[in-house]
Amino acid sequence: MRNMTAVVLFVLLAAVCLTARAQQVADPDFKPPIPKPAYREGRGPVVLIDEAHNNFHTASGRYQAFAELLRRDGYTVKPSPAKFTKEYLKTARVLVISNAINERNAGGDWSLPTPSAFTDEEIEAVREWVREGGSLLLIADHMPAAGAAEKLALAFGFRFSNGFAMDESKKDGTLFFKLADGSLKEHPITKGRNAAERIDTVATFTGSAFQLPAAAQPLFVFGNNVKSLEPEVAWKFDEKTKRVPVKGWAQGAVLRFGKGRVAAFGEAAMFSAQLAGAQRTPVGMNSPVAKQNPQFLLNVMHWLTGVLK
Repeated sequence: MRNMTAVVLFVLLAAVCLTARAQQVADPDFKPPIPKPAYREGRGPVVLIDEAHNNFHTASGRYQAFAELLRRDGYTVKPSPAKFTKEYLKTARVLVISNAINERNAGGDWSLPTPSAFTDEEIEAVREWVREGGSLLLIADHMPAAGAAEKLALAFGFRFSNGFAMDESKKDGTLFFKLADGSLKEHPITKGRNAAERIDTVATFTGSAFQLPAAAQPLFVFGNNVKSLEPEVAWKFDEKTKRVPVKGWAQGAVLRFGKGRVAAFGEAAMFSAQLAGAQRTPVGMNSPVAKQNPQFLLNVMHWLTGVLK
């Protein structure tokens, strides 16, 4: 009975999320204060936001608030419409990839398989660029985005589960990672540059789970009750849906790789600020439950660009 109740809840959640997804727009009024920008306006490092791989989140779309927050912190943010090569990547300090998917799934077919969003040549170019000093922010949400990022993530040792990370004891997909219970880990990113930038709670909204390479440092760690639900078709759950316990797995982590740095996250909405559905419900950094998410994003960027050591 409990499993069937969970199935009903997830089917209802799927319907709500799919409806909201179709009506999501960027929140144009989301402008949290930045008391101490990291760089002078327009003088900061170049940040490329990938838009060449059927990305669900782009600088002028659902990651508009993401891009504007970084610009207000001094970064030079540019959309990236080109395929990845080492020469092209040399124009940037940080590459942001959020929810890239393969053309097969971009056409609306969210059934298995979910092929890589990137060619082998692109993956090698990104890997070597990071090794030589570049910084990668890789964000791969639930299926099919996790599957589409799998090969790129593996190039750095991260193993993504191509499913939906969900706590079956909850009625929605929101998860909280807290210093108080150890699910949010101490790190220069959570400490920030000063006490005002310290992070003690971060909210995420479903997403995926992944396992870490030995050299990585976890930021978000799943506790009890969280499982990766892995359906044959995204958002279609039933009692036969595969469930993988992911206690101890991560939804956020960082890695020093050669001379460069990687930050990997299994959830994208946490870095957006969107208005969803007819009621224009805040989702992401503008949500009342995610008050520290904007500063957390800035802290991640500060670590990627060496402001935080």
